[in-house]
Amino acid sequence: MVLQKKRVVIVTGGVGGLGLAITNKFVQHGDIVCLLDLSQEKLDSTVAGLGENVKGYVCDVTKEASVQQTITAILDEHQRIDVLVNNAGLQYRAKIEDFPLEKWQLLIDVMLTGVFLMTKHVFPEMKSKRFGRIINISSVHGEMATPEKVAYVAAKHGVIGVTSVSAIEAAPYGITVNSVLPGPVKTPLLVKQLDDLYEIEGLSEQEALSRIVYPKQAMNRFIEDTEVADTVFFLASEEASAITMEHIKVAGGM
Repeated sequence: MVLQKKRVVIVTGGVGGLGLAITNKFVQHGDIVCLLDLSQEKLDSTVAGLGENVKGYVCDVTKEASVQQTITAILDEHQRIDVLVNNAGLQYRAKIEDFPLEKWQLLIDVMLTGVFLMTKHVFPEMKSKRFGRIINISSVHGEMATPEKVAYVAAKHGVIGVTSVSAIEAAPYGITVNSVLPGPVKTPLLVKQLDDLYEIEGLSEQEALSRIVYPKQAMNRFIEDTEVADTVFFLASEEASAITMEHIKVAGGM
């Protein structure tokens, strides 16, 4: 795979789970990775084990001023941004009639408004350089639905919409924009959902998986976070220069 060495890569939500796997993939190939998270403590502990090519930035992706300040700081230090991976996410489950408005707003803000704001503020730099790769982490829930996940499903559907519009506007400037739709990756986010089913209904992990995953998945297994990271990395490569406005499942046949 032909690579431009020392690309400057932004990964939101990069301190754990899928974000950390994505970060590791870019670092292993010599790229500079800027990790964004709300917690300075988590950033410090994560960056300490990843080497000199990784730096953490405290950023609230739901606040435009915070996004602007972070993008400016990255450009001041590195003079360019080559790749943006919008990965920040969270989960909350409840039936629609019990779903708190503040939880709805939080999930939409982090996973949808955050994607919009990050894209909005990297676009001018990428357009000026006439190059860029933006990869948005949606989910299989961007094309399907599961009970008790109304905000998550709405946000992930929205990410696909933002991706498509961004890809159209970016294409004349050599920028590609795609989304990746992971299936059941055993991240802390999914483990918590399985634990909740165990506590509330007394289900084992296997029973919980049979309830929420396996009937809809051909491979009948978890997806590795590295498998998703490999797809993100490919979409950021020169070999993917003609791939844009695509929504690619890494889901084992869901």
